Amino acid sequence: MSQVVSKSLTILFSLSFLSLSFLGSLDAKPEDQKEKKTEKAKPIFKDGEAQVVEAFKDPKKWIQHDLWVETEFDSDGDGKRDRMHVDVTRPGQTDSEGLKVAVIYETSPYYSGVGTNDRSYFWDPKQEVGAEPPKRKIFPPIKHQERRKLISKSHINTWVPLGFAVVHSSSPGTGLSQGCVTIGGKNESLAPKAIVDWLNGRAKGFTKPNGGEEVKATWSTGKVGMTGTSFNGTLPLACATTGVEGLEAIIPIAPNTSYYHYYRSYGLVRHPGGWLGEDIDVLYDFVISGPPAFRDHCSSTVRDKEMMEGFDRKNGDYNDFWAGRDYLNQLKPMKAALLMAHAFNDWNVMPEHSVRIYEAIKAKGVPCQIYFHQGGHGGPPPHKMMNRWFSRYLYGIKNGVEKDPRSWIVREGDKRTEPTPYPEYPHPNAQSVTLKMIGGGQAPGALLLKNYKNQGVESLVDDVAHSGSNLAQAPRSDHRLLFTTGLLKEPLHISGTPKIKIKLACNKPAANLSVWMVSLPWKKSKRVYDNIITRGWADPQNYKSIRKGEPLVPGKFYTMTFDLQPDDQIIPKGQEIGLMIFSSDRDFTLWPKPGTELKVDLDVTELHLPVVGGKQAIEKSLPVRKLNAF
Repeated sequence: MSQVVSKSLTILFSLSFLSLSFLGSLDAKPEDQKEKKTEKAKPIFKDGEAQVVEAFKDPKKWIQHDLWVETEFDSDGDGKRDRMHVDVTRPGQTDSEGLKVAVIYETSPYYSGVGTNDRSYFWDPKQEVGAEPPKRKIFPPIKHQERRKLISKSHINTWVPLGFAVVHSSSPGTGLSQGCVTIGGKNESLAPKAIVDWLNGRAKGFTKPNGGEEVKATWSTGKVGMTGTSFNGTLPLACATTGVEGLEAIIPIAPNTSYYHYYRSYGLVRHPGGWLGEDIDVLYDFVISGPPAFRDHCSSTVRDKEMMEGFDRKNGDYNDFWAGRDYLNQLKPMKAALLMAHAFNDWNVMPEHSVRIYEAIKAKGVPCQIYFHQGGHGGPPPHKMMNRWFSRYLYGIKNGVEKDPRSWIVREGDKRTEPTPYPEYPHPNAQSVTLKMIGGGQAPGALLLKNYKNQGVESLVDDVAHSGSNLAQAPRSDHRLLFTTGLLKEPLHISGTPKIKIKLACNKPAANLSVWMVSLPWKKSKRVYDNIITRGWADPQNYKSIRKGEPLVPGKFYTMTFDLQPDDQIIPKGQEIGLMIFSSDRDFTLWPKPGTELKVDLDVTELHLPVVGGKQAIEKSLPVRKLNAF
């Protein structure tokens, strides 16, 4: 009897447990009915930086496709809005799990090939200053690439594993993008704007350059960051000047922010370092790789008409053509957070390009930082800086980057990944100190703080056969004036933009004027810039204005003031600073026939040098020198 009761109770308890389990299952959430489901992949942030996500690492799972985005302009004159060729690489979860991600975007005219490096197609630098330039040959056409699904691989391996999509586009008139190359024209700002608009659902994308099915960026958060180097660094700034919604941050690296400042200097025709004979029309030929059907139309309207009528290679004056290709004049709508990167020894796109924009954006109150290194052209900020910048402004991570020091400078001998932070650029303690030229500059003379009177006039004879580096090393030369500080007793920190005031006369109506600051004794190095502190160039005809030069009256003295390139450099103890004045710079200016004579009035001529610590610091560094030694 007891066994029967026991079995009955066991069955009753079992049935009760099953009933409760069944009733409980009615209220259970779906994920509780099975073992816990795998959590959906999403970007991860630690210490204010995006982290590599395991689910995003496998390239086989990435989604890659291309399309054409319709712009708001018709620059190739076919009666239809130009379409830009675009590629996309994004985590597979943007399809499989509905993930939305922010975008790192780079655009370029270089992706589909460039023209020849044969300098016979460049402008001949053998030309008198102020004379009509000899005609140049037109480049052979760049072979057109018929199909290119993936435009570029840049940034993909870096940013996709961190939870971003990467987008590229070819600039107007290049690759598979329609339209005309304009080298700084309005369409080069509006083209990337259209891609940002497409990523925000405001512009249309299609599977083909003409017609095709519509493609939507449903996977995009609409938050976009742009970056790139050189021309590719110019275009993020160009896009930002449109004020387009969704472009949250840009990191331009060595950007060309003004085509006038790239090809001219204070009224002087001056070539970018390493590209003697290049001008804006040469760059046009160098990149026009787009659909052949539109090349003739574009070349006849842009290169042969707009450029040839506007760029004024005879006089080098600033005009409306150049003003329209100067992004400093277009910054009012810009609101994208700006992290700029440049090198103080970039003699291709010189450091003034970034400094002038940084100062203007800072004045606007837009978040901005600037990173400098001591090398040559190019060189991005450390990845950590870029990651923090994009994490803050594209994903809203409150990492305090906007409170970081504004200026980051790689000190001499340090790794580029280890910049030194400063509150600001120029250094807040930098003050302008005036230095005067004393004694015979051909010998050389002295560069001193004291204002000695009655130094009189000294002369030099132009001869482009002598390079600047040879002139700086020569114990004596009739072709330059060189003034030195003597060996420094203490390191001297220069930070900011040096300025020279010079009074001179010429025996001809026009001449080149070149000024170098050098560190001596000259070091044996494959890189000339290891000895260069800074440089500057000007046309004495533009002593009043860069907009209008006037022929010089032979023998008459003129006073002009102009900036040298910005710098931040610590000149070590045991070196000396030399200021060299000469005429034609073999690597940068036109090459007139030798014989032009310049006379310099030393009583008026002076160097304004921005020194950290000001006059007190330079007095501590300069050796005691006796005037009668010169």
